[in-house]
Amino acid sequence: MGKIAFVFPGQGAQYVGMAREIAENYKVASEVFDIACESLGYDIRDLIFNGPEDKLKITKNTQPAILTASWAIYKALEESGIRPDYTAGLSLGEFTAHVLAGSLDFADAVALVEKRGMFMQQEVPEGVGGMSAILGLDEETVEQVCKDVSDYGYAACANYNCPGQTVISGELAALEKAGEILMEKGAKRVIPLQVSAPFHCRLLKGAGEKLAAELEKIEIKEMSIPVFANVTGEMIKSREDIKGLLVDQVSNTVKWTNIIKNLIAEGVDTFVEIGPGKVLSGLIKKTDKEVNILNAEDLNTLENVIHVLEAV
Repeated sequence: MGKIAFVFPGQGAQYVGMAREIAENYKVASEVFDIACESLGYDIRDLIFNGPEDKLKITKNTQPAILTASWAIYKALEESGIRPDYTAGLSLGEFTAHVLAGSLDFADAVALVEKRGMFMQQEVPEGVGGMSAILGLDEETVEQVCKDVSDYGYAACANYNCPGQTVISGELAALEKAGEILMEKGAKRVIPLQVSAPFHCRLLKGAGEKLAAELEKIEIKEMSIPVFANVTGEMIKSREDIKGLLVDQVSNTVKWTNIIKNLIAEGVDTFVEIGPGKVLSGLIKKTDKEVNILNAEDLNTLENVIHVLEAV
């Protein structure tokens, strides 16, 4: 086996009850929920374990909830002594990757992403913007169509998730027109996403500026393992770059496809998705069918990861 990368999911992966089984069986995981409750000033454990779902789906709740669940699962995995060579996370998941790398303290990060979620939610009035997933077309075609619909409003590529899957973000009229044209150009599907704001585009620049002010209050430490950034798709070179990259990420394209390709170029042949769901596992498989992909989100999958990696 070559090198190992741990990757963390972003918004949309959440569900009521995530990480509950692991927290009930691993003291170190349960302690993560204690820290989150104290840092946030409310019982996020109860929200994550018991819902209601509509409250969990509110962005300012979703972001700290996914971070908490993902970190709790990682802490249970860490007890086995397994550490990755590299780490990365999709959008919000990049914050979890920094907690793993030691550049962000978990208590700081969970409070920070609650504010991040609130800023992103508030930046664009409801009903103005949105996002759509485009399946079955190349990035260049999607980029060009976003430019071509400028008479209808603003649209841009928000996520390059894997070959043949691009997410666009922007104003609703422009997204609708872009969707029509992209279907004419051969897209397999255009799927409007259930999100509260047009993430990862210039409409959220103000949210990034507010996040920058919050980041100034937080100490960023040296990374103990390399982290790959969404904005560049590449390994972060210096601790001094981290704050700027996290700020820029709010209003810039997520280059997840590049992250996976660059990790593979570094010798990674095993990816472990840690946190709720298997969205990243699917994206990685569509990027390279030859790599090994594991996920840890409950007791069964966690124990499988430990068994597979300890056997190496």
